[in-house]
Amino acid sequence: MAEKIPIVIVDPEDYKNILQKLDDIEEKIEFTNSEIHQRYGKKLGRDIGILYGALAALMIVVIYLLLLLSPALSNPLLLNAVKKALGLD
Repeated sequence: MAEKIPIVIVDPEDYKNILQKLDDIEEKIEFTNSEIHQRYGKKLGRDIGILYGALAALMIVVIYLLLLLSPALSNPLLLNAVKKALGLD
């Protein structure tokens, strides 16, 4: 007794409809994934922007303090007082 391989005959119109549905599902999945990645990119960009902003503000404050305190640090009495207060003497 020889075994036969089952043969399925499908209506071409039904096959096209199934392929169209699969394409629609794939398109929805790709759209959802792209939206998720876009939101993640926006969050990451915001975090990096906050970091750069804090870094720039810190640099501006340090430069301002250096420019403001540079004449005062040339005074030997004040320099000695700062060293004494910091315990460097």
